Parts: sequence; structure tokens; C-alpha cells
Amino acid sequence: MSIANLKELPATADETYTTKSVGSRDGTTISYRERGHGPGVVVLHGAMESAQSHMQLAEALAADFTVYLPDRRGRGGSGPYGDGFSLATNVEDLDAVLTRTGANRVFGVSSGAVVCLEAALALPAIQKAAIFEPPLVIHGSVSTDFLTRYDREIAEGNMAAALVTGMIGSEMGPAVMRAMPRWLLERLTSMMMSSEDKKAGADDVTMRMLAPTLHYDFELVAQTDGKLDSYAGIGAEVLLLSGSKSPAYLRGAVDALEAVFPSARRVTLSGLDHGASGNANRGGKPERVAEELRRFFA
Repeated sequence: MSIANLKELPATADETYTTKSVGSRDGTTISYRERGHGPGVVVLHGAMESAQSHMQLAEALAADFTVYLPDRRGRGGSGPYGDGFSLATNVEDLDAVLTRTGANRVFGVSSGAVVCLEAALALPAIQKAAIFEPPLVIHGSVSTDFLTRYDREIAEGNMAAALVTGMIGSEMGPAVMRAMPRWLLERLTSMMMSSEDKKAGADDVTMRMLAPTLHYDFELVAQTDGKLDSYAGIGAEVLLLSGSKSPAYLRGAVDALEAVFPSARRVTLSGLDHGASGNANRGGKPERVAEELRRFFA
């Protein structure tokens, strides 16, 4: 997540897709977008993202695969988090999409990659799992202390301040922005959010809408503490992806997974960061990521 990459909508010039939905185990509606033709691939977005965030990646894969892009709980067309929100409920949501679509390939980004790892442990239907920089807690590598301030700012309705707190706490955005005074970061963020709001279409999921969701993604992150070794039980074929410019704790998580999956292919995307798979208007390079996914999922 980076306010530096907050630019204008729409996500892509060609938005040819259909929107469908499925009920999860607890009855919560999970909305997903569908695009392309061929074997099914489910793309599970990360924090401060929605199904819309990977439309250009879907476009790049659409000639070879049917791409399914769920809105995870709390955003887009999907239902609310609910009282029992956990990694388990996220796995159930993904399972519902896999069952409905018949897909057996998954690509998880950030907190979506955490869900895909958990799902690959529990769901035999997953045959191939591409994992991009899951924020795993390994020996205290990820702190959630910033959530106290973030939650207070969300409760006060100060979305710009909350986003800045989240960006700093999760170490996202270029170093030069993190060195700016908070008042300036908050002002710039507020201006960019207002600009995005004015340009947003009826189906667009804006940063203002996504701001409250960060708390729940970091709840999932906290639940990964001590889970690293358990992922050795995953039977699916695994591809590990990272960006050379991503924060050290994310690259470190992929390093740790490489030790857990000695036979997995590891690809470091030179010059790219944590937003590599997202739409170009968020600073992504989806074609680069699609090349690796196409090779892995073929």
C-alpha cells in the first residue's frame, strides 16, 4: 500500500468481465469478477486492494486462462467481515470460489498470499499456488503496534491520517515520502483521495472505501505467528515471487518460505516492489508478473 501510487481510475482501458457471486460456508456473499478463457486461476488480492486492483493482470492472462478475481470480505460486492473473521473464514471464502469455478490454480498477493498458503494446506483442490510476498510474522518481523493509532483515526473519520499511519506502519511507499512531515503526507493523501473520489465510477473501489479494511488484514498477519514450519505440509506445486525493491521483512518472508519449499521455483522481479502485480495506475507492472504466472500455470 502506498499513497505515492494513488492515481486516477479506471483500473484498465478494457474492462470486459462478468461479475458473479457465491455463498461462503457461513452464508456471506463473496463477489468475484471473471475474465478470459481456459484453465481457471483465482487471483486473491492483498491489503488496501479489491478485485479491481488486478484487472490488468487478468487482461494479460485472459488469452490463456479464465481469471477469477474475488473481492475479499469487507470490500467491493462481497459481504461484511462478521464476528468470526479469521484465516479460517478466508480459506472458506476461497474454497467457495474454487468449488463454484472448478479452478485449481491460485495466485495470492500479500495478505492474499497468506490466505493462499493456509488454503493450500487445507484444500486438496489447489494444485498450483503462486505466492507473492506474504507478510508472515517470523521472530517478530512484523509489528501491529501502529493499529492502535490507525484504529483511533478511523473511528474519528480521519481517513487520510489513518492511511498515512498504515503506510508508515507497514513500511510502504518510497523512503522520501516516509521522511516527509506527517502534516504534509496527510494533506497530500487527502487531496489525492478527493481527486480519486471525483473520478470514481459506480463499480470502483476507492482508497477511502478501503481505508477501514487494513485493520482486518493485519489481524490475519498476526495469526501467522509460528506457522512457518507448518507450510511444509503443502502438497501443491509452489512458485515464490518477490520484488527487489520491496521492504526487507517481505523479502525475508519469501526467503524463509524458500527454505520450507526447497523444490519451489523462486523469482525475484528486478526493479519492482510490493505493488508489482497491481494495475499500472497503482505503480504495478502486471505484464511482468503475468509472464511468470503464465509460465508456472501452463
